[in-house]
Amino acid sequence: MIKYIIRRLLVSIPVVFLIILVAFLLVQAMPGGPFDASNQKPIPAVVREILERKYGLDKPVYEQFFNYFVNLLQGDLGPMLRQRGQTVNDVVAQTFPVSFQLGMLAMILGYGIGVPAGIIAALNHNSTLDYAATFAAVVGVSVPNLVLGPVLILLFGVSLDWFPIAFWGADPPFILGLFPTPNAEFWSHAVLPTVALGTGISAGVARLTRAGLLEVLSEDYIRTARAKGLKERMVILIHALKNALIPVATVLGPQLAAILTGTLIVEQIFALNGMGRRFIHSVQEREYFLLVGLTLIYGVLLILGNLTVDVLYAWLDPRIRYD
Repeated sequence: MIKYIIRRLLVSIPVVFLIILVAFLLVQAMPGGPFDASNQKPIPAVVREILERKYGLDKPVYEQFFNYFVNLLQGDLGPMLRQRGQTVNDVVAQTFPVSFQLGMLAMILGYGIGVPAGIIAALNHNSTLDYAATFAAVVGVSVPNLVLGPVLILLFGVSLDWFPIAFWGADPPFILGLFPTPNAEFWSHAVLPTVALGTGISAGVARLTRAGLLEVLSEDYIRTARAKGLKERMVILIHALKNALIPVATVLGPQLAAILTGTLIVEQIFALNGMGRRFIHSVQEREYFLLVGLTLIYGVLLILGNLTVDVLYAWLDPRIRYD
């Protein structure tokens, strides 16, 4: 397994380079530029030329990419072109913890509800519990965050006034700048966006778990385990559940990358200073280096997420071997 992980990481190096190159070229090909007028006051042509020369935007694209890549190897994601008091590293340091905290809480909520709900539905196939769980999963998948978020704000934030409706709780993190300290302010701000994001995840996970477990329960080895007199709980937890979770593990990789780098709609609705929201603003403002940096982070997390899925495959199914 160690050799396989090392091999996958080595193969990922050209993939990451290709992500950087394509993202850089696509960003450069966008119409307009960071110093265009847009919603700001028009910038004089002389000032624009000075700014472009300062950030190297007057050079050929291949030379710009070479300079950017050299700086990137030194850990420099580039400057901010409009917010000239900050760098992309500063923006990532501010926004990634928010997206990470929201994503982890949503994943915990989604899988914590979805997996047990799927198991209950499968074990009570064609019963009232099964129909109720399936109906709830369909509703959860069908209602988008764009609708659920405002509904939660209107009901629990405005009408009942139970939770704040915007912003992320001011909170000093205590582990790697990512995990929050357990205080009331943080949790009160986290409830509504976590529910809005985690509901859809739980619905999808419940459907996958139910379908996978129903398929596994009809296999011969499950009937053999029951014929040996094993308790039903052991049959489900030890023999059936691990194989049933393989479809769930399959979607974990891309889902994990998407959630941890910020969900655009949820962060916009609840005015969270996360990576997803800054990504949208960077497109509008033509923040070249920020766009490439955030795309790179998403790509790296996607690669690591898929590698995590492959490792989970070997744990869930002993027949899978990579060495």
